[in-house]
Amino acid sequence: MDSSSSKSKVEQQIDENLKRVYNDAMKDELPDRFMNLIAQLKAKEGAVSNGN
Repeated sequence: MDSSSSKSKVEQQIDENLKRVYNDAMKDELPDRFMNLIAQLKAKEGAVSNGN
């Protein structure tokens, strides 16, 4: 086996693993503390756009 074909297989495994981890992370719900932070940021954004 030459180095280019083994590198290709390694890159393919890395791609598959990254996709698997990403898909698993996308299925998880956001923790409450992040949801609270997003709500606070939206409230501030609304206050700024309303001139407060």
